[in-house]
Formats: sequence, structure tokens, C-alpha cells
Amino acid sequence: MNASLYQAAAALDGNIQWQQMIAENLAASSNPGFKKQDISFSTVQAGVLGAGSADLVAQNHRSFLPAPSISTNFSQGTLRATGNKSDIALEDSGKTIGFLQVQLPDGQIAYTRDGEFHIGSQGQLQNKDGFPLLGEGGGPIQVDPGTPESLSITPTGDISQRDVIRGKFAIFEFASPSQLTRVGSGYYMPKPNVQATPSTGTKIAQGYQEAANTVPTMEMSTLMLALRHFEANQRVIQMQDERMGRLIQELSVTS
Repeated sequence: MNASLYQAAAALDGNIQWQQMIAENLAASSNPGFKKQDISFSTVQAGVLGAGSADLVAQNHRSFLPAPSISTNFSQGTLRATGNKSDIALEDSGKTIGFLQVQLPDGQIAYTRDGEFHIGSQGQLQNKDGFPLLGEGGGPIQVDPGTPESLSITPTGDISQRDVIRGKFAIFEFASPSQLTRVGSGYYMPKPNVQATPSTGTKIAQGYQEAANTVPTMEMSTLMLALRHFEANQRVIQMQDERMGRLIQELSVTS
């Protein structure tokens, strides 16, 4: 087996995933609360050549392939003022990461950090996709659509209008962010048998949005690095193809 050929092919596949990840990070860099993805590479054993053979050299000859692993970076983004009273940003304590709940069209509950909301025609707080924000008790948060300028939100999540309590934000956290699966740009779902718990360390900042934690200039420089890696592995495959072609030609002549 030509191990270097397989290694280069596996590296090319990892490079493609790397470039796709960077493209997604760049495309969503303007989305409030977006969390970028990071990639890391490790090695996995491809197998043992000559297994079951008496040839000890063959038995001990192992090859390794690069294996990419993509994870979400949940670091806090910069808070920026918007002046919109229905916008909120989550401020974490540094030990925990808080999430808001929204209801998807199929009835499922998703978690998000995107605090860009507006008051719908029926008085529900909704995000830009039209998904209702869920408050304490699990139901949509209902406010008076006729007086949006009077909307007041405390750091602990209490919502009021003209001294009338309208509800309270429900903020949740997980034992580890790795327990969440990304289901869209800014939406997450817990893995099976994982339960969310009410957050005690996350506060709310009214009139702010949390910017994405991506830095476009760094993503572009990383993209250039990924392209260089892709070209290098592509060249390895080309060299191996040329070497095998010469070998076949030489063997055909000698035979």
C-alpha cells in the first residue's frame, strides 16, 4: 500500500472541511451572537500491514492518517449598543455560558445567543426568523405592541411596560457546551439525554447585541494557510502518481 498517497488524500479531505468551516465563519461574521467553529487535526492509525504474517517488520509497520475535528468556540463576543429596546445581549460570568430559548416551526425548542428581537403584530417577542422567544414557564413572551418604546428589561430578565410586568426571560446553561449540536447559523440543540438548567451567572444587557466572535481578517489569513496546505498535499499526490507511472513503465519494459 502506498501510505503517503492515502495520507495526502486524507489531508485533502481535511483541508476541504477546513476551508468550508472558514467560509461559514466569514459568511456569518455579521450575525449577532454567532459562534465560530475551530478545527484541529490529530492522527489515527490506518491499520497494520501484514497482520497475521510471520514477517515482524510487516507486522510493526503502521501508517497514520490525519483526522480533522471541528468544534464550536463559545467565547464571548463584543457587546455593541443598538439603541433598540427589544435587542438584548447575554453577558456571561466567565464560568458559564447562557442561552435563550426559541420555538422552531416544528414545535421543537432551540437554543441561541442571538438577541436581535422585535415585537410581532400579535405582541410576541420574535427573532429575525419569526421564531417566538420563550420565557419562564415555557410559553412565548407577550408584550403590548402598541407601546414598544416603554419596554424595559432588567439585568435579571424581568420585562415590563409602564410598570406592568409582562414576563421574564428564561436563560439556560449546560454542563458543557460540547453537549450542544449546531443545527443552523446561531441555533443549537442538546444531545440526547442532556438537560438544560436555569442559568444563575448570565445577565441581560438591554439595547445591546453580542457581535459574532469571529475576526474576518484572521479568518482570511487562516484561509490562505488552508489553501497552502491543500496545494502541498495536492502536489504530493501528483508526485506519487508520476512515480507510480514511471514504475509501471519501467516494469513493462523489463517484462
